[in-house]
Amino acid sequence: MIRFERKTLKLAAVAAGLIVIGGAAGLALARFGPGNSDPVAASAGEREVLYWYDPMTPGQRFDKPGKSPFMDMQLVPRYADEEPGAAAGVRIDPALVQNLGVRFATVRSGTLEGDLTASAVIDYNDRDVAVVQARTAGFVQRVYARAPGDVIAAGAPLVDLLVPDWGGAQIEYLAVRRTDDAALIAAARQRLVLLGMPESLITAVERTGRPRTTVTMTSPISGAIRSLGVRAGMSVPAGLTLAEINGLSTVWLNAAVPEALSGQLRVGRSVDVTLAAFPGQRMTGRLTALLPEVTGDSRTLTARVELRNPGGRLRPGMYGQITFGGSSTPALLVPSEAVIRTGQRNLVMLAGEGGRYQPAEVRVGREAGGQTEILAGLRDGERVVASGQFLFDSEASLSGVTARSLEQARAQSGIAAPAAVPAPVSAAAQTYRASGRVQALEGRSITLAHGPVPALEWPAMTMAFTVADTVPLGGFSVGGQVDFTFDVIGGKATIRSLTRREAGQ
Repeated sequence: MIRFERKTLKLAAVAAGLIVIGGAAGLALARFGPGNSDPVAASAGEREVLYWYDPMTPGQRFDKPGKSPFMDMQLVPRYADEEPGAAAGVRIDPALVQNLGVRFATVRSGTLEGDLTASAVIDYNDRDVAVVQARTAGFVQRVYARAPGDVIAAGAPLVDLLVPDWGGAQIEYLAVRRTDDAALIAAARQRLVLLGMPESLITAVERTGRPRTTVTMTSPISGAIRSLGVRAGMSVPAGLTLAEINGLSTVWLNAAVPEALSGQLRVGRSVDVTLAAFPGQRMTGRLTALLPEVTGDSRTLTARVELRNPGGRLRPGMYGQITFGGSSTPALLVPSEAVIRTGQRNLVMLAGEGGRYQPAEVRVGREAGGQTEILAGLRDGERVVASGQFLFDSEASLSGVTARSLEQARAQSGIAAPAAVPAPVSAAAQTYRASGRVQALEGRSITLAHGPVPALEWPAMTMAFTVADTVPLGGFSVGGQVDFTFDVIGGKATIRSLTRREAGQ
C-alpha cells in the first residue's frame, strides 16, 4: 500500500512538471515560434531608424545605438516616419492629453479692441506746491494748532514770528514819515521791504503809527500741509522752510502701463477714470506725461494723468483704473495664454492630425482683452494649444523637433517671400567632401545617409542638407549613390556640388 502511494505521488509530480514545461514551451512558441516574433523587435524592425540622438543635445546625431557621450543616458532612435517630411512634430497620446485637461483654440480673424486699461494710484500734483519760508531770523511765538496732513484754506495762519531787528527800522520809518519828505519816506519804506517785511505788515505800521515786530505767516494757497518744520519757542534763521503746502484742486493718477503697450499712448489724449471709492462713476482726465524711466521689476512705464478734484474728494493713495480709448482694428487673433514668450522669440504649439504637435514661431503685435494679434507665422483656422503648451514644448525639445519658422509658414500659406538680394557666399567658408546614399528628396532639400566627415568630427549618419540654387537636381532619385561637397555657415549645411556615383566606384 505504501509503495503504491509513493509511486502515485511520483507520477503526479512528474506529470505536473511536464505540464509546467509544456506551458512554458507553448508560451515561447506563441511569442517566438514560426509566424510570431518578439513584439518589441517587430516594432523596431518595421520602422526604419535614420539615426540615434541624445534628447538633451538633439542636434548631434549618431549612426548606432549606445550611451551618450554628453549625458549618462542611452541614445534614442529617430525613425524615418518621425522626420519632418513624413509627419512633422511630436506625437502625444490623446488619452494623456485628455487626462491633462488640455484646452485648444482656433486661430481666427477678428477685431482687436483698441481700449487699453491700466491700474492707477492717485498722487499729489507736484506742480501745485507752495513753500512758506522765514525771510529773516527770528523766534517762533505761536504755531496755530497745525500738523502735517491738515487741509487748510488760502490765507490760513500758520506761525507767528517775532523779529526783533524789525523794531528799529520801523521806528526810523515812522520818524521819517513825519518830515513830509517824499524822497526820504520812499527810501525808508523800501528799506523795510528789503528787510523782508510783508506788504501787509508795512501797511499796518503806517495805519497804526506803532512798530510791529511780530508777523503772522499764512498759507498762500489752499491744500494739504505736507510738512511743518517748526514748533513754538524755536529760533529760526533766514531762509528756513516753515511749511510746505500741496494744492488739491487737481491731482495726478500714475498708471502702470506695460512696456509692450506703451507705444500706443500719446500725450494730450483724454482718458476715462473709475475709482474704487466711487463705484459706477466715470471721470475724465488728460494724459499729461509719459515718464522716461521703465520700472525694471515689472517692465512697466508710468503714465501720468491729470484730473480735476472739485470739493477735494479725490485723495492721494486712492486706487482706480484708467481706460485709454482707441479704435478697433481687424487682426488675426489667438488667446494670449497660448503664446510662449522665450525672450528671443515667440512660439505657439500647433495641434496637427493624428495627435501630433509642433512648435511654430510667430510674430506678435498688440494685446487686448486676453487676445494677441498675430502678424506672421499662423493661418486662419489652424488649431493651437491654449493650456499646458509648456509641457508640449518641452517634449518637442527633448525629441529634437524644430519649430516651424516664419518663412516655412509663409511658404505653406502660398505668400511669396519679400524679394531680397542673395547674400554672397563668404570666400573664407571651408568646403567639405563626402559620399552617401539619397534617402529623400523634397524641393531644394535632400536627405543623405553619408559617411564620416573627419574634418568636422562627424560620424557616419543620415541628415538633411539644403541644396544651393546653382546645383541641378535632375537625374537623382532615392537610393542612388552620390558624391557631394558642402559647407557649413551659421550652423546650416549647404551642398555646393552633387554628382552621381557610378557602381563600383
